[in-house]
Amino acid sequence: MSTFVKPENALKRAEELINVGQKQDALQALHDIITSKRSRAWQKTLERIMFKYIELCVDMRRGRYAKDGLIQYRIVCQQVNVTSLEEVIKHFMHLSTEKAEQARSQAQALEEALDVDDLEADKRPEDLMLSYVSGEKGKDRSDREVVTPWFKFLWETYRTVLEILRNNSKLEALYAMTAHRAFQFCKQYRRTTEFRRLCEIIRNHLANLNKYRDQRDRPDLSAPESLQLYLDTRFEQLKIATELELWQEAFRSVEDIYGLMCMVKKTPKASLMVVYYAKLTEIFWISSSHLYHAYAWLKLFNLQKSFNKNLSQKDLQLIASSVVLAALSVVPYDSRRASHLELENEKERNLRMADLIGFNVDPKVESREMLSRSSLLSELIAKGVLNCATQEVKDLYHLLEHEFLPLDLAVKVQPLLAKISKIGGKLASASSVPEVQLSQYVTALEKITTLRVLQQVSQVYQTMKIESLAQMIPFFNFLVVEKISVDAVKHKFLALKIDHAKGVVLFGDQGLESDVLRDHLAILAENLNRARAMIYPPRKKGSKLGEILPSLAETVDREHKRLLARKSIIEKRKEEHERQLLEMEREEESRRMKMQKITEEAEQKRLASEYEQRKNQRILREIEERELQEAQALLQEAVRGKKKGKKTILEGEKVTKQTVMELARIEQLRERQEMEKKLQKLAKTMDYLERAKREESAPLVEAAFKERLVKEQELHEREQQQEIELSRQRHDGDLKEKNRLVRMAENKVIFQERVMKRRQAEYDRLRTQREEQIRQELQARKQEREILRKRKFFLIEEQKRCEREAREAEARRIEEEERRKKEEAERKAKLDEIAEKQRQKEREIEEKARLQREALLGRTVEPPRPLEPPVGARPVEPVAVAAAPTPSKYVPKFRRGGGESAPPPPEPDRWGGGKQDDRPSLGGDRWRGGGGDDRRPSFGDGPPRSSWSSSRIPPRGER
Repeated sequence: MSTFVKPENALKRAEELINVGQKQDALQALHDIITSKRSRAWQKTLERIMFKYIELCVDMRRGRYAKDGLIQYRIVCQQVNVTSLEEVIKHFMHLSTEKAEQARSQAQALEEALDVDDLEADKRPEDLMLSYVSGEKGKDRSDREVVTPWFKFLWETYRTVLEILRNNSKLEALYAMTAHRAFQFCKQYRRTTEFRRLCEIIRNHLANLNKYRDQRDRPDLSAPESLQLYLDTRFEQLKIATELELWQEAFRSVEDIYGLMCMVKKTPKASLMVVYYAKLTEIFWISSSHLYHAYAWLKLFNLQKSFNKNLSQKDLQLIASSVVLAALSVVPYDSRRASHLELENEKERNLRMADLIGFNVDPKVESREMLSRSSLLSELIAKGVLNCATQEVKDLYHLLEHEFLPLDLAVKVQPLLAKISKIGGKLASASSVPEVQLSQYVTALEKITTLRVLQQVSQVYQTMKIESLAQMIPFFNFLVVEKISVDAVKHKFLALKIDHAKGVVLFGDQGLESDVLRDHLAILAENLNRARAMIYPPRKKGSKLGEILPSLAETVDREHKRLLARKSIIEKRKEEHERQLLEMEREEESRRMKMQKITEEAEQKRLASEYEQRKNQRILREIEERELQEAQALLQEAVRGKKKGKKTILEGEKVTKQTVMELARIEQLRERQEMEKKLQKLAKTMDYLERAKREESAPLVEAAFKERLVKEQELHEREQQQEIELSRQRHDGDLKEKNRLVRMAENKVIFQERVMKRRQAEYDRLRTQREEQIRQELQARKQEREILRKRKFFLIEEQKRCEREAREAEARRIEEEERRKKEEAERKAKLDEIAEKQRQKEREIEEKARLQREALLGRTVEPPRPLEPPVGARPVEPVAVAAAPTPSKYVPKFRRGGGESAPPPPEPDRWGGGKQDDRPSLGGDRWRGGGGDDRRPSFGDGPPRSSWSSSRIPPRGER
């Protein structure tokens, strides 16, 4: 491992190694400085080192090195300078993409070069055997060797960057950009396997984000920016999945989007939801789920109608027609399961699909009643979708759903289907739904028409020939009709049998096993019992229990309520107990998992330590063996190097490793010294020989140089003379050409003047025309301004007139209101005057009656008290008046009535309906119609109640 005091030294050393071609050593040096503990503080030099390190990793295709370096650099930059990490990662992706594009441009056949199922898989044994056995390599194999490694490295780059940027709130935008680029890579090169892995990687990142909520720098999905980035990534994933025709992955992407919406409890923008439902329609149509396909179209129609302001009437009609045809394409029967498990699975599936589509359903209802064809058609009619569809679609709906034409239904439907198949095209105002073709529903509608024909024919006929039925259904041959009939009979939508021997079709259940014949006697018995009960009703006998226990029903009801309350308490206790058990089990499971994790970590540490010990022992053993082998080789060389007849010093001695190595070192040193002496002697000999050769060749070289100088001087003089001669000839030719052209000078001037005159005339004409055009334009603009001024004046005058009329109407209304108030006040004053006169008359009658009563009782006449009570005084209650003690003498009844005529019968009470009250009268004698004829005593000297009650209650005549 290289150690550098300063990072600049490591960068300089790496550049030197690169210049001499040692890129691996340069990469290792930069890797050491990046992973060193000294380089944990960010500085600008470290960023330059990372750029150089990334370039080396890309050139050498070392993805592991790049990943390790980026992880270390992320640790350094996370809290200091995240922008630097972003720039480094962008540079990394740019270099990888550029290298891949260069390799792609070098390959001449891209289709063959990318014919690999899996970029992460190594070469197969068959490919290796083929490459060694075949004598020549084809062009496709060479392209594969050039292009595929760089595409593998580019895919590894995307994976590395996504792994580094995952769940980091400061780098969310870069993470989303990388995911989009990876999606485009899979789309451009049709990498379906890599696309599945990419979707799984992004899905795991989101799962880990929800799992580890206490993570540092964790993205907050409740923030609008973060949520929008995650949603854009998922929607891009959905688009690419549909374009690659990976429908299962597209459905999982839809589930990811729905899970993300449920997680944050927010609905995305309408533009994204339109894409969501548009892709759902494609997925459900491919999976032959026509019911869910129709519901998705309905949601898409509602979104487009509500939020797309640029939606034209033609596009709205086309979308509505698609919704109606999708609903009509659903088969009119349910695929009912036999077992309870299959029913539960179907119910869960329907709930899941309803959640994805966005419909709230009741989970307690039967699965076939949640999302059904009938409810969908009713909703289409209620929301007016059918009214927005084309006329052909409306006619088709009425024929299939409301008309009963068993013989002519298919004949009338066929031309409508022919017209519908031609309707369709691109939508100009709905970018998320680029094209709608109604021809895709024709096959399904033909099947629905066939079912309707069979259903209506079965209600009219019992037997029909196969030829007649085949002629009634022109869409299919009879084999297809028979297949459709078998499926309908299987799901109990039709009841028919086909007799090929007789060539007829039998409608209805003809066997004894049919439900009608089997239950016929039971139904007859029930009807007869009901008729007998109506003719001879059973006599009701009195129940002794009812006489003994009259409150039996209340007792039973009370006991039932008590039992229900006890049952609910027991159930709550059971639920609480089960919850506690679940909590205990969960805690026990968590403790067990923790203990298991601790045990596994300890076991892994122990295994790692044992592995390290074995590795160190193996390395030491290999070092010893290698040293011993080297010593033996040196010993053998020393033995072979001895001269014959010379006795070695090692004979008969016990040789150790150190001894052998020492002797071998001495022998090598001696041989090296002898070789150096030989080389010195040889160098001296070569030096003498070279000096002698140069002394002999010096005069010869000097003579050859002088001879060459003479030849070059002669060649130069000859070439110079030739150049002078050529220059003289060219000068003479130019003079002749000049003399020839001088004659045309006058003609040139005449032609020039003619051209200038013509251009001047053209210029004057165009200028005059332009001035005339400008004058006309000014005149037209002046007229327009005059018209605009008059129009403004007319509008202002019209507005003033409207305001004036409004003010006059308001004045008339106010005057009418004041007049009405004045009349009301006068009418109220008259009523008050009449009431006052009535009250005065009643007071006089009451005073006269009081005087008569006092005269009968022998009391002195007191002056009358004030008749009107003070303002705010409360009237005295009759009970209080009756309870007041009186000092007058009691007069028997026979004395009070003696010698006088009997009083007239009392007038019926206006408030009590003629029933006479024994209590004292609230209104005095006014209610009895007499003046002092009442023989009962009047207790109390206070003023009667009617003196102020009459002021509040007018007489009956006035009311």
